[in-house]
Amino acid sequence: MAHVKRSLDPTVRLLQALADPARLSIVRQLASEGDVCACDLACCGELSQPTVSHHLRVLREAGVVSGERRGTWVHYSLMPEAVAQLRVLAQGLEPAGSRSASDLGGRRLRVLQGTDRDA
Repeated sequence: MAHVKRSLDPTVRLLQALADPARLSIVRQLASEGDVCACDLACCGELSQPTVSHHLRVLREAGVVSGERRGTWVHYSLMPEAVAQLRVLAQGLEPAGSRSASDLGGRRLRVLQGTDRDA
């Protein structure tokens, strides 16, 4: 089995972490409920404890969630920085025509003409 090289790009790592259905389910639950004990994650009923731990580790390493130990349990929550990064990423993917000048910080983007592209 070939070893997959892990990206150092934080946006790629964020998107890779969210690409798994179980991890996306965890993130959605945290987004709707806030702070959640690992034992109360909805996916826990469908997955083994080691598998859930693996998914949580991937999410922590990608900066998506943080964990806080309380006694024998760990409570997880979304990292505000990850949510902000996703928001910025989504806004950057909007079609250019749907953005107003204020969304671009008052900047106007130069439209390239046929001869400009070749330069």
